[in-house]
Amino acid sequence: MLAPRMRRVAVVSILIGVVAGVVVALFASPLVALAVGAVVGLPTAVSALLATRRRIWLDGNVLHASNGVRHRRVEVAQAVTVEFFVRYARISQVAVRIGDGRASQTVPLALYAADGGRELDVLALRKLADALSSSELAPAAAAASVLIGQLRAEARGAGLEERPLYRAVGLIRDAGRVPQTTLTDQEVATLAD
Repeated sequence: MLAPRMRRVAVVSILIGVVAGVVVALFASPLVALAVGAVVGLPTAVSALLATRRRIWLDGNVLHASNGVRHRRVEVAQAVTVEFFVRYARISQVAVRIGDGRASQTVPLALYAADGGRELDVLALRKLADALSSSELAPAAAAASVLIGQLRAEARGAGLEERPLYRAVGLIRDAGRVPQTTLTDQEVATLAD
């Protein structure tokens, strides 16, 4: 969902670096101008391009995450922490953070704006719900229930207000909590109903 935007950020960053280098070249040596252009443009461009290489996939009950440099594995069936993380802003995000004691991984589930949003596709949600159901942890079962509720809402073509993930954003907004917060067990239980 974010790859096209990150590519644009990389291109704009490189262009800003080139412009800064040209301006500095008018007053200093070409070597200094090149260094200034690289310092201004490259860090943001490189981090944006690395963000486009981020991949998260589920293989059975093992959640894999790779950013092109590092690879992380989280055993969902052996989860010791499962929590919903909500960021409320102009573009709001709902994610689930899963940890197995050795590593943890945040899986983005949905992005919502004022006029709609994008959600993780149905098959991915189902696989994640199945993997969470295999855990003996109570918060994992609650998270699986929320995801199943989301799938049911999507299957019947429910509006945003009827979808549990969108209701999580409204819950945080209406409660007046900080823009980035973790849902409590009671809040997750209300979403699963």
